[in-house]
Amino acid sequence: MTSNTHIPLTSSELSNLWMTYQKKTMIVRFLEHFKEHAKDTQTQQILNNYSNLANQAINDLTSFFRQEGAALPLGFTENDLKKGTPKLYDYHYDIMFAHLLTKISIGLYALYSTMSYRKDIRAFFKRLTSEGQDLYDQCTEYLLEKGILARPPYISMPIDYSFVTDKGYLSGYHIIQENRSLNSIELSLLHHAIETNLTGMQLMIGFAQCASTKEVKDYFIRGMKLSKEVETTLGDFLRKDYIEPPATHAGKVTASTVAPFSEKMMMYITSLLSTFGLGSNALGGAFSLRSDLPITMARIGQKVYFFAKEGGEIMINNGWLEKPPQVEDRKKLTK
Repeated sequence: MTSNTHIPLTSSELSNLWMTYQKKTMIVRFLEHFKEHAKDTQTQQILNNYSNLANQAINDLTSFFRQEGAALPLGFTENDLKKGTPKLYDYHYDIMFAHLLTKISIGLYALYSTMSYRKDIRAFFKRLTSEGQDLYDQCTEYLLEKGILARPPYISMPIDYSFVTDKGYLSGYHIIQENRSLNSIELSLLHHAIETNLTGMQLMIGFAQCASTKEVKDYFIRGMKLSKEVETTLGDFLRKDYIEPPATHAGKVTASTVAPFSEKMMMYITSLLSTFGLGSNALGGAFSLRSDLPITMARIGQKVYFFAKEGGEIMINNGWLEKPPQVEDRKKLTK
């Protein structure tokens, strides 16, 4: 790792390193639970590879903070994992979880790279992006081989290019006639949103099943219901075009009610996935040309936003929300 300590970290570099430390330490704890119950060799190899890369990233992040004289974040420690607990998720959910987290990570690290100015920080996030892509490929191949991951629908190949001539192409609300069928861009975004939501829904079910604090348990139950609403609402757009939404037989929650993770960590990853969901909804709305799709995405996004906001309040009330590096309060300092 190249050192450029003569050039201080910018606020964006510091914040992105800080957020990456939070996420990497959380991932390691989840992987430890999954590795404890992994049976087949291929699963163990993927989880071990993911864990080794995450731990290496944590070591590099620790070095960055120490070189800059910055306090190391707490993140998530051994206290956030209860070893020896029964398996909470069954039938390849470990790789489904890794598939979802690497999907999120690739986008985040690519973004962080474009927000970095120091050469060593750019190289660090470039490496994490590449590692995330490799892990995503491993998880995707595994899930496809096992028949767990549903491929997006196939459609007829275009035989020529064409242009939109009917202004009704942009409309999604017709009183007399039927809406036009989805285009391939809209279809792909809907499929992606439903696919990621299915993994998140099982996560919420498991959390709701094992959380002990009533406020937290009720919150996860609302997360279950919100995930189901998202799947049903977006799936209806596909069903109207006689396309079945993605589904999987694997990754269900076991009958265990023993929490392997701290409620602090379960709330954190729920917040992370809610933020990812907001971004996905915004992307889906921005690239959809049928007017009913962006409006629906916006309504879903509003519900996800308030769900995430409530989660933040619960974390604050319980002392679980670690504060990011803060800008100097000049008004306070000059008094």
